[in-house]
Amino acid sequence: MSKIALVTGANKGIGRAAAEQLAALGMTVLLGARDPHRGEEAAAGIRAAGGDAHAVVLDVTDHAVVRAAAEQIEARFGHLDVLINNAGITGSGQVSPLDATDQIPSGVELDMVCAVFETNVFGVIAVTNAMLPLLRRSPAPRIVNVSSHAASLTLNSDPEGPFTALLPSAAYSPSKSALSALTVQYANEFREDGILVNAAAPGFVDTDSNNHTGHLTPAQGAAVLVRLATLGADGPTAGFFSADGPVPW
Repeated sequence: MSKIALVTGANKGIGRAAAEQLAALGMTVLLGARDPHRGEEAAAGIRAAGGDAHAVVLDVTDHAVVRAAAEQIEARFGHLDVLINNAGITGSGQVSPLDATDQIPSGVELDMVCAVFETNVFGVIAVTNAMLPLLRRSPAPRIVNVSSHAASLTLNSDPEGPFTALLPSAAYSPSKSALSALTVQYANEFREDGILVNAAAPGFVDTDSNNHTGHLTPAQGAAVLVRLATLGADGPTAGFFSADGPVPW
């Protein structure tokens, strides 16, 4: 029986690349997307390349839609082996991080911060909890939360570190730091159950969310997601990893 993987925000970018790579490994991949047309288009592309892919309508901020997606997956597949919580927003739209002036803490709009946390943090809780009964039916469940190097308090607080050239962020970076904390708490809860939960930092990937200023391809960024999604029983949990290894908290 093939493994079943759900990737949220999978119709483009890193999520789609992760779905493509999981399908290439022989998994049945469910592509979560808010827009059913875009989701089906992406799934059709993976099927055309020989993979087994299906679109699932999924808006992580709509609890009724999340519940409906879980029911649909249960009815058709009966279980879930992999959950990749990839859906996320920056809050600033399609701009380079160097130009995200609306994230500067002293002038940020609280509504924007709330919207970012609604997707990047609360959406992860909603989807994870809805899919847990299905994951518990897997012999080797894996949860991957897609984070960012921008989540690292260690890197952000270093006055000579890689983030000194970027504008301070009151929305995106703190939301990903919160996701790190959430990842550890879920991992601790499931430590004795064999459910491995880790956070992934794809790196600065060329995507819509940074107005295509990233230098990595989506496929390169997705590689660490796939590695964490396919960990063996002796793999880590409660960790934060990039392609280069552990990322400091």
